Amino acid sequence: TCGKAFKRSSLLQAHLRVHTGLRAFQCAQCGLAFKWASHYQYHLRQHSGERPYRCPACPKAFKNSSSLRRHRHTHTGERPHTCG
Repeated sequence: TCGKAFKRSSLLQAHLRVHTGLRAFQCAQCGLAFKWASHYQYHLRQHSGERPYRCPACPKAFKNSSSLRRHRHTHTGERPHTCG
């Protein structure tokens, strides 16, 4: 193991999946398996079509918050990434 330390045992257990390759979250519909619950939850939306993150400025909706955050720049005109 790598020697990394954690405040909570649950965080250590999640980290150990990096070393063991254990994929504890398996999709009942297609059999794909995931190490992280968040990736599993996102995957389930591929099957259900659920898009819980709605843009307040237009009718679009997204499967995850990061996609919504990226989309919102289209309304503000913000370009947060600048070349050095």
